[in-house]
Amino acid sequence: AVCPTEGKAAALVMPKANSDSMQHPLDLISTAITPGKHGVLVADRVAWHMTGKLLMPENLSILPLPPPYSPELNPVEQVWQQLRQSDWANRCFADYDQIVDVCCNACNQFASQPDTIRSLCTRQWTVLI
Repeated sequence: AVCPTEGKAAALVMPKANSDSMQHPLDLISTAITPGKHGVLVADRVAWHMTGKLLMPENLSILPLPPPYSPELNPVEQVWQQLRQSDWANRCFADYDQIVDVCCNACNQFASQPDTIRSLCTRQWTVLI
């Protein structure tokens, strides 16, 4: 998740992606939202992002904005392009733990670069207020 306005990013490296695993990031994102503000999470339309099983925090909404085949409308897609050029690109890993370590390091490095986050993820249409 990214907040281009504040130049912040956060990521979770998880072993699977499903409805149950989606709840944890929502809860974490909710705690990172400035008190009194409301967060909007732009999500693609994969099933686990849109399931009715999710318990949405009061200060967060999911916007299923991007139509199919339009990654340019989802700012996080540019983050993935950036991360794919990092240490995890074009290599083999010794084991699962090494994959997790490399992914965590790449995400942490990206999250420590507020100017890069703003540059990659700011969209004029995301400023609602």
